[in-house]
Amino acid sequence: MAATRSSFRSSIFRIGSLISPEARISFTNPTSTFSSLLQTGIEGSTPRNFHSLIASTGFGRSTRISSQSSHDSVSVSMSYSTSVPTRSLRRRISKRNNPKPVLNESKFQETISTLPPRFTPEDLADAITLQEDPLVCFHLFNWASQQPRFNHENCTYHIAIRKLGAAKMYKEMDDVVNQVLSVRHVGSENLYNSILYYFTKAGKLIRAVNIFRHMTTSKNLEIRPTIRAYHILFKALLGQGNNSYTSHMYMETIRSLFRQMVDNGIEPDVFALNCLVKGYVLSLHVNDALRIFHQMSVVYNCQPNSFTYDYLIHGLCAQGRTINARELLDEMKGKGFVPNGKSYNSFVNALALGGEIDDAVKCLWEMVESGRVVDMITYRTLVAEICRNGKNDEAKRLLDMLREKRLVDRDSYGKLLNVLHKDL
Repeated sequence: MAATRSSFRSSIFRIGSLISPEARISFTNPTSTFSSLLQTGIEGSTPRNFHSLIASTGFGRSTRISSQSSHDSVSVSMSYSTSVPTRSLRRRISKRNNPKPVLNESKFQETISTLPPRFTPEDLADAITLQEDPLVCFHLFNWASQQPRFNHENCTYHIAIRKLGAAKMYKEMDDVVNQVLSVRHVGSENLYNSILYYFTKAGKLIRAVNIFRHMTTSKNLEIRPTIRAYHILFKALLGQGNNSYTSHMYMETIRSLFRQMVDNGIEPDVFALNCLVKGYVLSLHVNDALRIFHQMSVVYNCQPNSFTYDYLIHGLCAQGRTINARELLDEMKGKGFVPNGKSYNSFVNALALGGEIDDAVKCLWEMVESGRVVDMITYRTLVAEICRNGKNDEAKRLLDMLREKRLVDRDSYGKLLNVLHKDL
């Protein structure tokens, strides 16, 4: 028995040598795919895979330990995986956790009974608008499609898509959208913009671009994309990048889409230009953002607003360019704009890290007087840099003033005091 236990213990300690992780990471280039979809897909076919940045990592580890003697045997088996769940697996788990909703027959029949015998599309649109259950709305829409002498119009399509999109019933919404696409004479700009909006909100960029392509090639001039359609796509693409690398790739797509908009004779407004500025800042191309900023009034006849300055100040501070950031901050305040909290926090951090402690403290109090919230990172950076410059007493006085003015709570004050003590 003692020999068996010894053998089992030794096998336990050898587990680490038996585990061999395997990793596989594959990347596809989303920029070339999406750019080709926007540039050539509008005139040709749409590729199946669009703008996907896939990083799948699979680790398969299994260990079996067995030891056996004449009297007893022990077997331990461990099998686990740290691989990222596939989309199909996540979908199955989601369906399991969220069972398919059941139609409320009483509400459905009650809504039908409120319709006149020969109801019009406006009557149906009003009934769907008043109905809170999106599943009832979907079945009511399909029921009306089967009624003789009834044809859906823009109002019924639009309200059904809005109801289903707001409820995140994207599969059912897609069914309604397919019906819209099958009828050439039906459609309006507002209807198609709603379709674009809900598809981008669902993350279905391929579907959204297909809709956009249909809008650009349709003979129905009422659904041709205007500046609002481009706004929806710009906003959706800017929300995709989660770091500077992916933001850079999506920025290439935004720039291509912007050129297409200008070539189609659509004059960019301040929102579209701000999307370019923000995209360049997120992708760390601040000089390109400044170029767009200087072209806004000269080339595009648009005046920068507070968002334009906020994006630029944050981008300049991230690169430590405090002189340029200060110039824009003064110009911004001269026009009556108040920088937002993100711009102020970035500026105070940049000043402190650049050794301009007095200016950083002055900007901090200016930020407080403007009603902007100072985040904990800014406080920690400022206190740490003051101590780094050998001004520990000044850092302590700043902390006491922050506590007296109730700008930090007890917990935050304790954390900042720890920063001070570490430097001491």
